[in-house]
Amino acid sequence: MLGFVDCVWYDDSQGLASCLLEQFGSGECGKRGVVVGYDARHNSRRFAELSATIFLNKNFKVYLFSNFTPTPYTPYAVVKFGCVAGVQVTASHNPKEYNGYKVYWSNGAQIRPPLDSDIQSHISANLNPLPTSWDTSALQKASSDILDPLASVTATYFTDTLHLCYRREDNASSPVKIVYTPMHGVGAEGAREAFRTFSLPDFIPVPEQIDPDPEFRTVAFPNPEEGHSALGLAEKTAERHGATLILANDPDADRLAVAERSDPSTREWDILTGNEIGALLGWWLFKNYRDSHPHFNGKNVYMLASTVSSKFLQRMASVEGFQFEETLTGFKWMGNRAHELLQQGHEVLFAFEEAIGYMCGCRVLDKDGISAAAVMAEFAGWLAGQGKNFRQQLDELYARYGRFESEVSYFVCHSQDTFTQLFNGIRSRDDGNYPKTCGPYVVDSIIDLTVGYDSSSSPPDFKPFLPVDPNSQLIKFILDDMTCECTLRTSGTEPKIKYYIEISSKIGETVSKEELTKKLRKVAEAVVSEFLQPERWGLEARPTQ
Repeated sequence: MLGFVDCVWYDDSQGLASCLLEQFGSGECGKRGVVVGYDARHNSRRFAELSATIFLNKNFKVYLFSNFTPTPYTPYAVVKFGCVAGVQVTASHNPKEYNGYKVYWSNGAQIRPPLDSDIQSHISANLNPLPTSWDTSALQKASSDILDPLASVTATYFTDTLHLCYRREDNASSPVKIVYTPMHGVGAEGAREAFRTFSLPDFIPVPEQIDPDPEFRTVAFPNPEEGHSALGLAEKTAERHGATLILANDPDADRLAVAERSDPSTREWDILTGNEIGALLGWWLFKNYRDSHPHFNGKNVYMLASTVSSKFLQRMASVEGFQFEETLTGFKWMGNRAHELLQQGHEVLFAFEEAIGYMCGCRVLDKDGISAAAVMAEFAGWLAGQGKNFRQQLDELYARYGRFESEVSYFVCHSQDTFTQLFNGIRSRDDGNYPKTCGPYVVDSIIDLTVGYDSSSSPPDFKPFLPVDPNSQLIKFILDDMTCECTLRTSGTEPKIKYYIEISSKIGETVSKEELTKKLRKVAEAVVSEFLQPERWGLEARPTQ
């Protein structure tokens, strides 16, 4: 008998199978098949096997991983085997009670609108489990329709990461001691192999967190974005071993956090923000691309970032002559846009989102914390050879392109009605119109991707250049003579309202980190008190780190 939660997985897989059969036909589905992967959370393997059974019963070829794997392996496998789709059972960095169902289309990118709505319609039309839905015994029978892709994928995935390795002959002598944690997840084996592939010295594991544990026993939240509260054991391990760099994957290994000890004389760890890591990786990948392509055509080379992420790459692109594009939030947009650019004959070097997600190259059209960890480790070794660390490198980049400082945080709210009222209140704050000011700062322009309004666009429709989504809340404000950008949005997966604020200086303008950070805090205080009004709406502050 299927339990309630089993039925949810059945519904999703049955609906996806129905949609795939409609889109590709039974012949292609049987020939090309689907990939099914899973992480090490409670019941992930069972849910993956239930999903695989449903596809198998619908005469799909099924590539079912025999063990838990990092999420990036699944989109990689979709492209490698030419499948019609892929499914990863994972809840990424969410608490232990969660699990989820991540879908990739035939191009290896996450599904996006309107395809997600089409799949949802098929799910709603296929809610009746068959008597055989629970019987996974067919997965154990030898058949050409059920295959284990694990060995094949790991054999080529790491070879394919070598196009991101630029100094392999020097890596073995890297002086940087690195501590690594997979945050009780599935990243350790992949990270080890990536380091070996790059000829990097072995990392020092955090022993309490190196093995998969669905209980996530040593952290309140298994999310390396949460700062010192999540990285505390890694910091202690690094101190014991005299390491100066920490790399942390989230539990499904598609994200990467980085912390370094910039000043060995102190006990303080400098946790780089997602925007700072994005700036560093973007520069590093471009530098090495340009070194090997001295006559590169900038019109053909792209980098991408989500709309809530730093505009550092946009500034760098304007100086260096390559192309930059902004997308909606999430790799479902960046991965698909990267695929479109590749189909048009362009090169995509890098894409990132501030939530510590990075796509280095295009072998995986999604964020990939395994390859990003190896790239950052090699980068750190190169910097150490010049007597520098990541913070010093960032200062050099800011001297060339202008300084960027950002603040990203959130409030918790469990009421969708409150979200709607809060955002509608912002839209009508000044005599029924959008705000003209935020504290002492003048609002220069507004982009509202919920209703489809961009004040800087052409009248009479004022249409924004990014897609509109009436089912989510997102308003962006450009403040203070175009030097500050603030975005307010609701999370698509968690009960949160997030705010993203970035302030930048102009190229050639001399301004210290302290000056810009002081102004950033003033803007953030104004945004919280005037726009978000947590006391009025009963918003819960982000837990202190």
